[in-house]
Amino acid sequence: MDSNHHDVTVRLDDRIRLMSAVLAATTWPERAQQRRPHGTHAHARATVRFVAEHRAHPAVQALQGLLDEGAPLEAAFAYALSLSWPGLEPLPGVDMRWAPPHWAAQLRAFYEQTSLGAWWQTEDATWQNALHQARRVFARAAFRPFLERIIEAVPEHLVFIPSISQPTDQDIGLRLGSELVCIAPPRLAWGDSPPWPYDEDPAHVYRAALTQYGRVLLLGYVRAHADRLAAAAAVPLPLSDQFRAMYPSWEEQFVVLFIAAAVAVYLEDHVSKKEADAYVLMTHKAHGMTVLPGAVSVLRRYLNERDAGRYATLLDFLPVFPKQLRVANRIVSL
Repeated sequence: MDSNHHDVTVRLDDRIRLMSAVLAATTWPERAQQRRPHGTHAHARATVRFVAEHRAHPAVQALQGLLDEGAPLEAAFAYALSLSWPGLEPLPGVDMRWAPPHWAAQLRAFYEQTSLGAWWQTEDATWQNALHQARRVFARAAFRPFLERIIEAVPEHLVFIPSISQPTDQDIGLRLGSELVCIAPPRLAWGDSPPWPYDEDPAHVYRAALTQYGRVLLLGYVRAHADRLAAAAAVPLPLSDQFRAMYPSWEEQFVVLFIAAAVAVYLEDHVSKKEADAYVLMTHKAHGMTVLPGAVSVLRRYLNERDAGRYATLLDFLPVFPKQLRVANRIVSL
């Protein structure tokens, strides 16, 4: 739709809005409330009501089947972005053979039969407000140079898509073609209160986007160099039982921990130490990430030493990461 030309491009995308509306007709909204009761955006609630009579539609049933099988939301939204708009034809060069058969045609039929386009027009001011709020936040972002200090070149375009529909409590990050995309709802408020406007808490928006971009980038990096990282991966990280239960594999543990440390460093350098400390405390409580202060210390040391020329790439540093983390964790625990 619309775009800007800052470090992060902020836009709306009708393919994302379509998949969000289909998701609103599944059992996802109810399950999300069961997992974590929360207030939702007025448009999200209205969308659930708008599509309620279409729950039996084949496009909805196809998505429901994927959800019931445990497929991640990233897969569904990546599929949406693999289609043209408004024709909803598969784009060349994108392999989506895993998707339900005829799903693209079913999605097109859902869009037409529900008159979603007309519905979005009546709600346009609300969507435009979310778009402008997010743009104001990212006008001050400097993600690319920060990420490239950590993970070398980042050739992809960074895209942020604000979503006031479904899901209401989960950020989505994916790589498709030349883009790294973060789809994020506004920050949840307490209890039944409506979520915050995007621009009332820029630090939250930065956390959401940087976490998703970093996760996708670092996961790809680790998997591409799995043979070089075998020795490091053989050394257990000093983690809490709670954190290990949430992220069983060394790969997951490292990616989640390292990106959390990167978010904390970015917040301290580009927002405030207060925001960074609040993020560390929140992440510690939510994920049992007791080692995060030590990981922040290790990441700062890596960035300083890489700037000084000691490490040419992250790959040069990763073999010593587990040892440095253990030492740093003991020091910050004193």
